Amino acid sequence: MLIRNFIYYIKEAFSSIFRNGWMSFASVGVVTVTLFILGSFLLLNINVEHLAEDIKDQVEIIAYVDEELSTRQVDSLRVQVIQLEQVEEVRFVGKDEALYRLRDQLGDLVEGYEDDRNPLRDSFEVRTIIPEDIPAVAAQLERMQGIARVDYGTEVVERLFMFTGTIRWVGMAFMTGLALTAMFLIANTIKLTVNARSKEIMIMKYVGATEWFVRWPFLIEGVLLGFLGALMPTLVLVFVYGEVVAWTSLNLYFLPLVAPEVIISELAKLLLLLGTAIGGMGSLVSMRRFLKV
Repeated sequence: MLIRNFIYYIKEAFSSIFRNGWMSFASVGVVTVTLFILGSFLLLNINVEHLAEDIKDQVEIIAYVDEELSTRQVDSLRVQVIQLEQVEEVRFVGKDEALYRLRDQLGDLVEGYEDDRNPLRDSFEVRTIIPEDIPAVAAQLERMQGIARVDYGTEVVERLFMFTGTIRWVGMAFMTGLALTAMFLIANTIKLTVNARSKEIMIMKYVGATEWFVRWPFLIEGVLLGFLGALMPTLVLVFVYGEVVAWTSLNLYFLPLVAPEVIISELAKLLLLLGTAIGGMGSLVSMRRFLKV
């Protein structure tokens, strides 16, 4: 009995989709366009976050050591720095190594500054566990005995943290608004389909059909339309994003995007689940008032 009813529901759902072809097409179209925009912005937001995190990971503090310190005192100072709670790594850079790096960058401009004429200082390169802790750690280093000067590009770092924080909140607000808009548009489109069949629903109720007997074909129809609407933007985004990443890796190698295999499967699951859920919910909500007869 249950199987026979289920087959009936499936037949009715498919029959309704083809019988109301234009409305079905409109519903799928709305889901497709809306989820395509949502998916595109989601990919954009993920990559902006990824790039920002990549830049943040490269930020470090340079703490210059007082020239008067002995080797033993420098070792002791290094131990103090590494014991700071927020610090992940401390690397000592002697002034000879610093001069070698500078020569590598500037070439002949630093010729003649070897040995006793080296104007650079020993320093520590300090990386924090969380990049946002850099200003706080720099402030602690400045108060330490034996640290002559601290440099971490204060303005650039603080602006970067402010920018990434703003991007994160704006992105979340925009995606939430877009998801709510998608639900509203899809629910209203499906509602038009249900409105067109209101007499059919009421007749079924008057002849004694149960609410779920009436509801199931519409629910299956909504789920199918939502799934079809989500499937198309998912396939397009998977293909286009793969091509964009491949092109970027060849032509803009300095712009590392998130690899497709890392996010595409999760994005596909999200869009398909969202489209299917919204289609089903839209059907249930839209036909609620027609069942109250």
